[in-house]
Amino acid sequence: MPLKPYMYHNLTEAGCDEAGRGCLAGPVFAAAVILPKNFRHPVLNDSKQLSAKIREELRHEIISTALAWSVAQVGNNEIDEMNILRASIKAMHLALDGLSRKPQFILVDGNRFFPYKGIDHKTVIKGDSIYFSIAAASVLAKTYRDEYMDTLDQEYPQYGWRKNKGYATAAHRKAIEKYGITPYHRKSFTLTNTQLDFNF
Repeated sequence: MPLKPYMYHNLTEAGCDEAGRGCLAGPVFAAAVILPKNFRHPVLNDSKQLSAKIREELRHEIISTALAWSVAQVGNNEIDEMNILRASIKAMHLALDGLSRKPQFILVDGNRFFPYKGIDHKTVIKGDSIYFSIAAASVLAKTYRDEYMDTLDQEYPQYGWRKNKGYATAAHRKAIEKYGITPYHRKSFTLTNTQLDFNF
């Protein structure tokens, strides 16, 4: 089924989504995107359903087509302090702060969000496979986060972040057991299968 271009045709809508919520390391990223009402795309969908090559192509299309877009991040230390849900929503709020146009309505992927500056919002489960604006935000958040994790991989190549992007793969967990943790790991997460004592 093709994605929907908007929920309300007469309101300026921003789609919001995050990337990296379930990772063991690195920040959580979020994006906010306002698309033209006539925007349509045959390929754009939930970023997790797309190849890295297509996501990168879409990133450039979204940036050149969007009426406004913004990407923001909240680091692992803040995630540990406030929990991942609050950090994800904070990242979305920061992305909304960065928009060059103020939205009149916010579409959010998922089922949790905190009110933002008195603007009405709607949470949509699997919204990144329903609305173009959320799907666009999904692609931007994912591609910018992947790019960031690739740079961290140069600093700590033993954890395989270029490949796993900080997610909880078996190889990532084994690297933590072997090498310990880095300043980029989320200490509030279960980092190994046995949650070894790393002397936090």
